[in-house]
Amino acid sequence: MGKAGGGGQGKKFALLLIARFGNAIAVNTWNTYTWKPALAKAGIIPPRAEGAKNWQWEAAPKDGFHVLRHTYASIMLEAGESVVTVARWLGHSSPAITLGYYAHFMPEAGSKGRTAIDGLLGERGDRQAGRNSPDSPQAC
Repeated sequence: MGKAGGGGQGKKFALLLIARFGNAIAVNTWNTYTWKPALAKAGIIPPRAEGAKNWQWEAAPKDGFHVLRHTYASIMLEAGESVVTVARWLGHSSPAITLGYYAHFMPEAGSKGRTAIDGLLGERGDRQAGRNSPDSPQAC
């Protein structure tokens, strides 16, 4: 691949959708001429108004193709995939960005840690709290 911007080496990406000559599809072109007509035909969004131009849709941005990216990320996180891995798949520069958008899709966050501690404590978790436990009375 050639140099990007006259500087360093450009990156090569495998594209999910390509135009007939193998180049990337412009997101606005895809949304306008493929995605939104398909949504309208399926009855998910209203059809284009009578006399409207090909690019004039009443559908909101939330109906755009980009919503599939969010759906994919949220399903992966709900299934327990690592935030670091999902961030890499989405091309985020940091897992913090991914967490900022998707943390609410991780309802089981913390359950693995609780399970590990429960397994470690085993029967001891049912016994009286030890003297170093925060639940035990502390001598002053």
